[in-house]
Amino acid sequence: MKKGSPSAAEEHKAGWGRRIGHHLKAKMVAGLLVVIPVGVTIFILRFLFNLADGVLAPYIHRAAVFLFGEQGRYIPGLGMFAGVLVIYLTGLVASNVLGRRLVDTWDRVLSRIPLVKSIYTSSKQLISVLSPGARESFRRAVYVEFPKEDTFSIAFITNAVPSASGKTYYTVFIPTSPNPTSGYVLILEEHKVYPTEYSVEEAMKVIMSGGIVVPREIVAQKLQ
Repeated sequence: MKKGSPSAAEEHKAGWGRRIGHHLKAKMVAGLLVVIPVGVTIFILRFLFNLADGVLAPYIHRAAVFLFGEQGRYIPGLGMFAGVLVIYLTGLVASNVLGRRLVDTWDRVLSRIPLVKSIYTSSKQLISVLSPGARESFRRAVYVEFPKEDTFSIAFITNAVPSASGKTYYTVFIPTSPNPTSGYVLILEEHKVYPTEYSVEEAMKVIMSGGIVVPREIVAQKLQ
């Protein structure tokens, strides 16, 4: 054995050390991939709960003190329940003729206030896109070649238009990402529209996430 060269025992020990290091690293990464999404989900849900609960909580607490004196105690979650009730009653009012007129007047007022206008209008457009009525207008999610050949975009079929020659044309809407409230409308022949295997909701997740959330497998005849 040459002087200064590691012995077999030392090499074996170093090998064990590397294996333990790789094992710990792999398991820590695998654990983080599970713990971080769960932690972020819990954090966001807790934040939303506290936000929703905190909006009406002070008023409910004051009402309890007024009605029952200092013995009135606030129950956590009561503010959130009250918020859900307010949303339901608002929807009930907005569903009748007088309520719709009030909502239209409110829209016009907010649409004329600087800064408030951009925030309110964008929020309303986003909610309208995600509403059940808007999703029903999207018949199904498809792929189309856009903006050039051999590049594909997710689109939604909104209508089918027959031509005098007997061909079928589809009107498709291509939303922009990550804000799907704007986009492009194309009229394409039937054979230029390629079906997908996921729902309108799943396709919308892909668009709104900027492509971070994608299906496990892209299924379309043109893309194989």
